[in-house]
Amino acid sequence: MYSFIKEKFFLSHNQKILNTYNKLLSKVNELETNTKKLTDGELIQKTDLFKKRYLDGESLDNLLPEAFSAVREAAVRTLGQRHYDVQIIGGITLHNGKIAEMKTGEGKTLVSTLAAYLNALSCKGVHIVTVNDYLAKRDSQWMGKIYMHLGLSVGYIYSGMPETERKIAY
Repeated sequence: MYSFIKEKFFLSHNQKILNTYNKLLSKVNELETNTKKLTDGELIQKTDLFKKRYLDGESLDNLLPEAFSAVREAAVRTLGQRHYDVQIIGGITLHNGKIAEMKTGEGKTLVSTLAAYLNALSCKGVHIVTVNDYLAKRDSQWMGKIYMHLGLSVGYIYSGMPETERKIAY
């Protein structure tokens, strides 16, 4: 009895956050079956629909489950990679401006696509920072397939890039 009361009323701050994230994860997972049924054209149209809903006053937080489901499906179609549940949690974490620590090989690059796509719906542009020119080029080409499949554009910046090209990339 005491453990039930303790769990119900005295959850740690982190556990409360994880509980909220798990509810969002459940919503993303519930949408997966219907998202899989969409044609490529219908999937691209989702981006315009999400942007319109955002411009009409809907919050990115409210769009998150549907947007993440669209990104997950685009990743399957373009890269043959499906975001694992823990990666969806990582995307939620990033979207909320928090740090998600992951080890090498756990899919940080794939995780970033979720928050980047969602925040791109605001039409303000999204910048992903990485440690070197090689990774910037590789990741923009690799993960760019997901963004382009969803109707977004992608660019990257490298050291020594001419100013005119840099402006276009931004």
